[in-house]
Amino acid sequence: MSIRHYTPRRRRHGISQRARITLGTALALTILLQITYPLTHGTVLQYITIATVYAAALSMVLHAYLSYGVKYAWRYFVIVALFGFFIEYLGVHSGWPFGIYNYDSSLGFAIGGVPVVVPFAWVMMVHPALVAARRVTSKWTFIYGGALLAGWDLFLDPQMVAAGRWTWVVDGAHIPFVPDVPLSNFFGWLLAGCAIISLLNLVLPFERRKESASLRAVTILLTWVLFSGFIGNLFFFDRPGLAFLGAAVFGAFATPFIFKNWLGEA
Repeated sequence: MSIRHYTPRRRRHGISQRARITLGTALALTILLQITYPLTHGTVLQYITIATVYAAALSMVLHAYLSYGVKYAWRYFVIVALFGFFIEYLGVHSGWPFGIYNYDSSLGFAIGGVPVVVPFAWVMMVHPALVAARRVTSKWTFIYGGALLAGWDLFLDPQMVAAGRWTWVVDGAHIPFVPDVPLSNFFGWLLAGCAIISLLNLVLPFERRKESASLRAVTILLTWVLFSGFIGNLFFFDRPGLAFLGAAVFGAFATPFIFKNWLGEA
């Protein structure tokens, strides 16, 4: 006769009310700023564009800290910010891997032709892409995360080009329905996205804190990107073709995570 020892599963507890409110406020501010985007113009729109990126980056770094701990959060921020800056610096000065483009001064202070706000856009989206990729697949994380980032840029780039935040040299194939953005930009994002997701998947821990935030903030952000990208292009920016293209590509990778998380909150 043997006695089996039962080891109960470690139950993960939620974060404090104060932390939940702080994270929710940062995420709500991000969404509110994006809602006002098509309703404003000129200098106000310039400030809203920049503020949206910083608010979203803050919310995702905060979620990283509350979910995975301080080591994950600071490593994530440093690696992605540096990667974002140097890949953009390489792009601005060599045309690789995205194509030939230049940033406008309306994005604020720049270093070497790269506005400081731009690496924060990487910080804003790479964390949710990594979280989603790890949740959906264990073998093809880098492809899944890279494709998710490339799909997101289908919404981002045409919007920023139309607002004059940067300009492209298009001397070949362009993204369908967007003649002023080269097709090379999509493949550049796919390549760069796969690279940064691969790196982070190697160096960042998988295990979440015992007292951790749920993945709800990431789910909300990805759901909002899909919804706002589709509705914005369809009704506000007069780009119905891009609305369906972006929703199809981004949605193909965001939706499995969104449904998996809504149905079984983790």
